[in-house]
Amino acid sequence: MKLTILDDSPSIFKFRVDEISVNFANAIRRIATNSIECMAIDSVTFYENSSAIFDEYIAHRIGLVPILTPKDAVDEDEVIFKLEAEGPATVYSESLESNDKSIKVANGKIPIIKLAEGQTLRLEGKAIMGSAAASAKFQPGLVTYKQLADDSYEFYVEAFGQIPAREIINKTLSIITNNIKEVHKELK
Repeated sequence: MKLTILDDSPSIFKFRVDEISVNFANAIRRIATNSIECMAIDSVTFYENSSAIFDEYIAHRIGLVPILTPKDAVDEDEVIFKLEAEGPATVYSESLESNDKSIKVANGKIPIIKLAEGQTLRLEGKAIMGSAAASAKFQPGLVTYKQLADDSYEFYVEAFGQIPAREIINKTLSIITNNIKEVHKELK
């Protein structure tokens, strides 16, 4: 097997792998897309919403805002984000204030809602760890590949901001390695 890195930035990671099967290439793509855990706002409690938009719609939008996920984050981690806004204003994701200074939104310029004069919004959102197998809001990025030859593939990884693109692939390979070890252990 031969690996060639073509592009390596926090948001884009491109690489070429030679001498692997299409099954292995697809396993990398599927695990990277569905099994890598990251943080997302999973539940929202509304204290006040005098806007014209339903609570559920706002909660859905907030759930899709990428949250920076620390490398040492575990399943039990929970972070509370508060938002208080009054119109007239466009409320952006940067208004979501975390109770943990190390965990914040990955992109502060995502519009959440536009409030008219006199409209207010007060809420709390709880961010937890999860994987895209449970909900798309936990998907850390986009992973695709194209076949260059019978046993050669070029992968493209685009991170959404929760974790760097290269880390998505490193975590993917760790999952594959651990799964193989578990199967091997059971077969002994």
